[in-house]
Amino acid sequence: MPDATRFPLSWPTGRSRTASHRRQRPKFTAPTFGRARDDLLAELRRLGATNVILSTNVECRQDGLPYAGRRTPDDPGVAVYFARKGKDLALCCDRWTSVEDNLRAITDAVECIRTIERRGTGEMVDAAFLGFQALPAARAKKPWWEVLQAATHWPTNTIEDCYRSLSKQYHPDRNPGDAAALERYHEVQDAYAAFKNERGL
Repeated sequence: MPDATRFPLSWPTGRSRTASHRRQRPKFTAPTFGRARDDLLAELRRLGATNVILSTNVECRQDGLPYAGRRTPDDPGVAVYFARKGKDLALCCDRWTSVEDNLRAITDAVECIRTIERRGTGEMVDAAFLGFQALPAARAKKPWWEVLQAATHWPTNTIEDCYRSLSKQYHPDRNPGDAAALERYHEVQDAYAAFKNERGL
């Protein structure tokens, strides 16, 4: 189990996202969510990571396993935050079509980094992590209806229209290099995930 989980997905600020139509099925085979998560946590422990926070759009029970019967999330992104050698770091992946695949991809990346360290070139590992942004300070989240500019009593299809409009407006493809628009886009995605969770969609 990680030290904490974060649902819905909290994507690291400033990191670009993969457009849904560009996501691919990988050539590797990923295990179940529970096994993929455990493999990643084991690799992070071997790397010396502490204070691990795993964030996905998979809502988990107290034991860390997904609730049965929940539909596969539209956004399969995975972000993992952790501390190493006094620095707060984040790794993330949304290139692949499932949460399990993205968990496996991060695990493989951590394993490669550990291989570099085992070869006696630890300074290269430290240099590799310089580009990873630290966990941003926690900030109060706005309610989903405020972000989506909707009302809680509105019908689902109307709120989904609000989401689509805002998502299109702030999409990274329409606002290349605009950090504020990117932050707003992620806020809209998080709000929509919260809305769907509340209505059991």
